[in-house]
Amino acid sequence: MKTGFIGLGNVGSKLAGSLLRNGHDLTVFDLDTAKVQEFVAKGAGHADSAGALMRACDIVITCLPSPVICEATVTEMLPEVTPGKTWMEMSTTDAGVMQALAAQVQAAGGAVVECPVSGGCHRAETGNISIFAGCDRATFELVLPLLTTLGRRVLHTGEIGTASVLKVMTNYLATANLLSVCEALVTMKAAGMDLNTTYEAIKISSGTSFVHETESQIILNGSRDISFTMDLVKKDIGLFQSIAEDAGVPLEISPLMVSIFDDGIARFGARELSPNIIKRLEEATGLSILAPGFPALLTDDEPEEPGYEVIPTGRTTPLAAEQSR
Repeated sequence: MKTGFIGLGNVGSKLAGSLLRNGHDLTVFDLDTAKVQEFVAKGAGHADSAGALMRACDIVITCLPSPVICEATVTEMLPEVTPGKTWMEMSTTDAGVMQALAAQVQAAGGAVVECPVSGGCHRAETGNISIFAGCDRATFELVLPLLTTLGRRVLHTGEIGTASVLKVMTNYLATANLLSVCEALVTMKAAGMDLNTTYEAIKISSGTSFVHETESQIILNGSRDISFTMDLVKKDIGLFQSIAEDAGVPLEISPLMVSIFDDGIARFGARELSPNIIKRLEEATGLSILAPGFPALLTDDEPEEPGYEVIPTGRTTPLAAEQSR
């Protein structure tokens, strides 16, 4: 099976690397030709356009920074979609856009899987990232061997659109964690607490989280580099806010988070690293939130292992499998 990959950015390059490392027949395309050449040097093929990639491959995976870019890419691929072709979208995108694009691909005879990832670039690099997959059950089972190479834990969420909604929700929660960690660290510094001790106190307590145990380390090191930027955070939490508004849920925390990142982008720029949202409080207090002994970049301490399908708690089979009966 020939697999194509479009989008060799911070996350996409690592996902594509997992496929190449595990022996998949991979062809890549990206507007950045230097990134393409890096993959060609490792044994990948290359295509000159998104359309050419779809024409040459059985499955094409996209991992792109925005719904607008995703839509433009699918439009270019669409004339090359025929029965037996599959499009897999691994970006975090708008569910409505995803459903509309999927309908076009399916009308041309192709299959579609939306499969956004969660867990950070360091886990994408080792194939240990989590994947949400929205599609019909037959298509899910067709691409499951590919998904379990790309990631460790694979959750079939239901029909197309469900994975995007759930992924946006998880990014909202991660952002809420980031903002609360920033406030906690700055307040403890202002109160005279040692920041190494503060980090450990949070880590061993009921107040810990995945975000604290990863991003707090990068904040305290000072690099603030998790390969994720403020504009991407704003996109994701904005999508979550839109879901809530459409559902008639009067959220209180979410609009405040959006305004905080609006302010961060206005001060520091859209492409500023997202953990540097703490700079708003550092500047307000005159404090520097740094401590020795923390890494500049995150690494995954779990060995790469074959992935598997996650069955939701309280169920003996996936919801999507029950719905397909």
